Amino acid sequence: MIESMENRDVSAKAPRVSHMAQNLIGSEIIRLAGEVNERIARGEQVYNLTIGDFDPAIFPIPDLLNQEIRKAYEEGHTNYPSANGIPALRKAVSSFLAETGNLHYSAEDILIAGGARPLIYALYRTILDPDEIVVYPVPSWNNNHYTHLAGARGIEIQTLPTNGFMPSAEEIRPYLSTASLIALCTPLNPTGTVMYRPRLEEICQVIMEENVRRKGQKKPLYLMFDQIYWALTYGEMEHCDPVSLFPEMRDYTIYIDGLSKAFAATGVRVGWAFGPADILSKMRAILGHVGAWAPKAEQVATARYLADSTLCSPYLNWIRRELSQRLNAIYEGFCALREEGFMVDAIAPEAAIYLTVKVDLRGKSFAGGKLNTMSDVTSFLLTEAGVALVPFYAFGASADSPWFRLSVGTIRSEDIPGIISSLRRALNTLK
Repeated sequence: MIESMENRDVSAKAPRVSHMAQNLIGSEIIRLAGEVNERIARGEQVYNLTIGDFDPAIFPIPDLLNQEIRKAYEEGHTNYPSANGIPALRKAVSSFLAETGNLHYSAEDILIAGGARPLIYALYRTILDPDEIVVYPVPSWNNNHYTHLAGARGIEIQTLPTNGFMPSAEEIRPYLSTASLIALCTPLNPTGTVMYRPRLEEICQVIMEENVRRKGQKKPLYLMFDQIYWALTYGEMEHCDPVSLFPEMRDYTIYIDGLSKAFAATGVRVGWAFGPADILSKMRAILGHVGAWAPKAEQVATARYLADSTLCSPYLNWIRRELSQRLNAIYEGFCALREEGFMVDAIAPEAAIYLTVKVDLRGKSFAGGKLNTMSDVTSFLLTEAGVALVPFYAFGASADSPWFRLSVGTIRSEDIPGIISSLRRALNTLK
């Protein structure tokens, strides 16, 4: 009996899961969202500006897409889709990219999956062997987690607000000879900023130079180019992409794109990647084993919706107008608070559904205590102002970064004065 107990004690100390799973970090954004939802359930007034999602009551998907999804289910499109996406959708995406983005990829160069996430995962697993290097800027969305899942090594480039939190070629250059993948996102989650053409040109040039040096000697240096927000740019901002700038980048660039953000269709789960055929074929094989296909009915519906790009324009114009109005209104509110002497700031909105705001309250005191860390500041904003934001440290930035992501996909325009007033009231309690 004693020996049996000892055996159980030993086994209890043994690892129960893989090293990867044991060391996988959960999403800070989801954790914050859970806390926010608990407060809302208790009846508290909370302006939830955390999740990069849309409230369907405020931002419904296009009516025609909605109708086509219902129709596709009624027609019985509930069996397995093709492993790389149904031909009609790949053809429609090909036409949509050519007509709206001037990117010319055939249907055979396009891979469909259940949103952008599985495509990014498949790309990391396709390109990176264990301990190989991926270079990415921080703050950025989930690159650290995909690096961990792939067993790779991440080199993080800490970016600056003066550059819109975008990396430069000179910052990337020291790591080119050892890297296998560069991961970029523009418009950027979490900042809502855009990589300007000269900066992207310089990065593409150093990638091409490195691949000339590698020719026939080692695996190419690839670029993951996440442009899921590319249709949501505002004012004079223009999205640019590697292959449009340099056709030679076609051999090294894998694009990540999809329906979710521009069409408020995060739950529809239709994403696409396009790039070199040999890379896409391996990504398809990985996703085939995982079963990360977009549902067939949604694929059929999306194919019908995208088939005529002129049908998309009215919706895109509407959602850009609505998002831009909210982003600019909150930006102006933060500027007003700054002018009143509060320790806040914001970067003018350029794209996506995000506003980058600065709230540096460390060292301040209030009735509930002293704000020593950015975690304290985040908690203060939630508990005292009823405003939920995501700190940049949730996106890989340093723990003392005073910057936050603010998402406007779930708020109404009439909520904005209340948001600013709640912030002002809470800030006035500080000493």
